[in-house]
Amino acid sequence: MKNFFTTCLLLFSMSIFAQEPGKSGELLKNDARSTEMQTQRNSNSAKTGEVQTQSSTNVGRSNEKILDNSNYRKPTQSNNQRPVSNSSYRWNYNVGNSEVFVRIPENGNYSVEIDDQYMSNSSGKFRFFDMRAGTTIISIYENNYLVYRTRIYVKNNSRLVLDFFSDYGLYLLGNFPVQNQSYGINEWDDVWNNPYGNQNGNYNGNSGYNGNYNGKVMNNIEFDYFTSSLNKASAFDDNKIEIIKIQMKKVAFTANQIKFLVAMMKFDSNKIKIAKQMYIKCVDKQNFYKVYEALDYESSRREVMQYVDSID
Repeated sequence: MKNFFTTCLLLFSMSIFAQEPGKSGELLKNDARSTEMQTQRNSNSAKTGEVQTQSSTNVGRSNEKILDNSNYRKPTQSNNQRPVSNSSYRWNYNVGNSEVFVRIPENGNYSVEIDDQYMSNSSGKFRFFDMRAGTTIISIYENNYLVYRTRIYVKNNSRLVLDFFSDYGLYLLGNFPVQNQSYGINEWDDVWNNPYGNQNGNYNGNSGYNGNYNGKVMNNIEFDYFTSSLNKASAFDDNKIEIIKIQMKKVAFTANQIKFLVAMMKFDSNKIKIAKQMYIKCVDKQNFYKVYEALDYESSRREVMQYVDSID
């Protein structure tokens, strides 16, 4: 029976790492209305909120307003006069400290609009910096036609990573902490590939991941499914530990996830054991102190802290 459940968990862990549309991440509902998707965005829409009027032969395409979340500045008028000096400079103006990365891995003329930022390119990679924390609207256009619109929640000092597929939808792959201001990752593609478990190199950038990072981090849905399966697989600590070790070969864990798994152990000796083993797979080691809360005794916490200090 133990082997059966272990095999099931192994097959599950393998199934969530194939880099295929819809195989990873959380699907975000498309809130765009059908009438909006039949109208074309033009260069003035950011200023007027109007969509481009189509030929009368195009049924269903009318001159209607769409929900536009742009707030561009009007361009300076060219009148061959010296512009009036603007002394109200905003040195080091802090708009926000968060990031949103969107990938569209298919051919097409796509544009992405988030908050007051609008981006269009042929690379299929859209990286938005200095984003405000909170709920905001993301709109995706193909050939200037709205194809997807939904709300996303941007956490403070975090990077939201998403994939969009025209036939499947917009998927939230993860929300990772942003630290420092330097980027040490080997390939920008890894930002999107890592959530699928297909990394070209170590994710060693400002997200706080280090060279020991190997594989993706399960999102909340995947982690809940894993822990539920873990509870069903066995009531014994030893069996749970073996299943966790199998999963550790495929994924990394956040400190909060490790804390939860440690708390699942019945005996403190096993809590110490799994906490030590999982430290190397923790993607946010600066938050590993949270794991100590899952240990019942001060002596246990001290033992794990000494172990962590010995290998750092």
